[in-house]
Amino acid sequence: MVYEGVVSELFDYDYAPQSSLVETRRVWLNVSQEGQSDIEVLREEELINALLVSSKSHKPVVLFQVSDKGQEVIQDLARQEKEAVNTFAHKPDSRELLKTSWDGECFWLESSSAYKRRSTATDTEDVSYVSSAYIPQCLRFGGRPTMSNAHRAHESGQTGIDNIRDNDLEEIVTLNSVSMIVAEYIPFGSNQIVQLNNNVGSTERVQGGYISSVVDGDSSGTALELNPELTSVEVLDYTHTNHLNFEAEIRFREDPGVVQVETFGISMNAEGTCFYGLQLEAVMNRIKDNISLDHLSRILVDIQQDSSSIVDSVMSQYQRELLDLVFIGDAHNRNKINLIIANEITPHLTADEFMDKGEYENEFKQVIGDTKAAFDITEQDSLIFGSQGLLVCGPTARNYESLLCAYISFNSLDLFLQNFFSRVLLHNDDLKASYQIVEKVEYDPLALTQSRNRLSTLSKDIIMLDQVLGYLDEALQMMDVPLEPPEQAGRSLYNRLELSGMRDMLVRRANDVKKNLTASQRNLDLLRERVEIESHNKTVNMSLQLEKNTRTLCSLQVANGDAVRSLKILQTIFAGVIAFDFLDRITGDWTVVDTAWMSGFVDTVIKEHTLVWFAISIVAWCLAAYLVSRRLYLANWKSRGVTTISITVNRSIDTAKLKELIQEKEKTTEERKYEGKKQLVKVTCEFLCVC
Repeated sequence: MVYEGVVSELFDYDYAPQSSLVETRRVWLNVSQEGQSDIEVLREEELINALLVSSKSHKPVVLFQVSDKGQEVIQDLARQEKEAVNTFAHKPDSRELLKTSWDGECFWLESSSAYKRRSTATDTEDVSYVSSAYIPQCLRFGGRPTMSNAHRAHESGQTGIDNIRDNDLEEIVTLNSVSMIVAEYIPFGSNQIVQLNNNVGSTERVQGGYISSVVDGDSSGTALELNPELTSVEVLDYTHTNHLNFEAEIRFREDPGVVQVETFGISMNAEGTCFYGLQLEAVMNRIKDNISLDHLSRILVDIQQDSSSIVDSVMSQYQRELLDLVFIGDAHNRNKINLIIANEITPHLTADEFMDKGEYENEFKQVIGDTKAAFDITEQDSLIFGSQGLLVCGPTARNYESLLCAYISFNSLDLFLQNFFSRVLLHNDDLKASYQIVEKVEYDPLALTQSRNRLSTLSKDIIMLDQVLGYLDEALQMMDVPLEPPEQAGRSLYNRLELSGMRDMLVRRANDVKKNLTASQRNLDLLRERVEIESHNKTVNMSLQLEKNTRTLCSLQVANGDAVRSLKILQTIFAGVIAFDFLDRITGDWTVVDTAWMSGFVDTVIKEHTLVWFAISIVAWCLAAYLVSRRLYLANWKSRGVTTISITVNRSIDTAKLKELIQEKEKTTEERKYEGKKQLVKVTCEFLCVC
């Protein structure tokens, strides 16, 4: 919201891109350090309250609320000032308050009436500049020196522009002769360095070339179409299993009018620290000197983004998977450490004067994050610590490149450990969520499948996290603390950097993360056992249900058999009835009652006695019913006396004797299966025996 106020010309602030974590994604967010400073002033004056909470990604979040004292101050504000804020904070031509929302990619300003517009707070800005490759001599092991682009310095000023939306940048601090190094830790090892050298062609007669992260799916084909925006690589020096130094010329497409001549000096080593260095030759129309920190902050963003693209092109797919795991699928925007070395700073002040909690600190925060401390190494050299890097200014600053590189190496490992620790905590949250899914197995038919899928994913993640921890332990063993320089300025810088204490602290933190990871592995084992138990219980329940269903089917089969036999008897009776009716049709109305030999019985018994014929009919009916039911009972009884036995014997047999045995028996079915040279025979014989 502060940024939107700046671009709306409501606030007279500067802003600069800063790596920020939004939910689980890391994005470049345009942040006004002056706006944050004013918010801190309001907190100090108790005009707003602050509530510290933790997000789902286990990162701190600060919530703000206007205090009662702040409400009183608001009541005293002039109406004109309130209207200026209302115009910015509400939907145009209405009083509907705009609220921010995040869609996973960018921020939106929304009102209750469905008004919506996208914020440009996540859109980074570019400036024109010319740079040369820069690799400190402490990282070089022979080879040719880096090439200079100083002869092209005029290009950024003659034809280059910027796309900064703030037209009034307030320059408080400027630097002369600026070198920048962006450092990060990537899980590396000796084998990975060997693969890296192969990827860039270090061992070939013609080294380097263009590089790309595209995988050739048809390596036997004759053509591959790629984007022309590639990176040119030239190897400077290397050792087969320890390090690689090379120049990388960036040829990515920029916005119209923006001229960027980018040549990185890249140093990678087996311990895992990667350095991406630039020597600024010109920024806009300023050649070498008088470089603004506002411009420098945007160049650092460009370096961090482009360096991720370069290193992704040369490292292995396995390393990319490890980074995606640690940074939750957003490795391209991973945060890094900045080291800025300048021969001179303007204005030149003491360390206490730089830490003014005002405009100077706000300037430094744009390039090195929240300022922690500042020290005077000598009368001309200054050292400023930030949460995201280090700024060293002075004529002798480059004399201690080995100390500075060691410091940012430890800091890059520290930064990676922070992200790794957060990832382990998120893994524990996933384990807890998986337990909740397992508890639904009894009544959710899909829960068991979901639990197994999550268990497979979590097992893969814990294996890869354990591998990353192994790389971290190896890196800490390989990282050496440089010796203390003999001169006074060097000793002062060495003491301020506290290198030995940093290494010990990182070792303790790595051991602490190892305990958390071990606990996660045990929780995963418990989850696996729980899933197996639930799977077994579900299998038993299914077996019981199947057995119950089988019994039901058997009962239905018996009932069906009885019904079939009853139907057969009824068919026989109906056939007789039809036959008799047919004969009645042929003989007409003739009946035995009309015969002479039957007339005496009919007259004396049936006609003279009431209900006699009815009784005879009932007896005949009962007799017929008895005979039918008796016949059905005998049929059912015989069917239940049939027993079917199937015997399978799995062992080696004598086929000749088996044939003789089969010939003696009444065969019903026979199956043969020959396996191997011994002609093992599988024979299934069914014999029917009725007792």
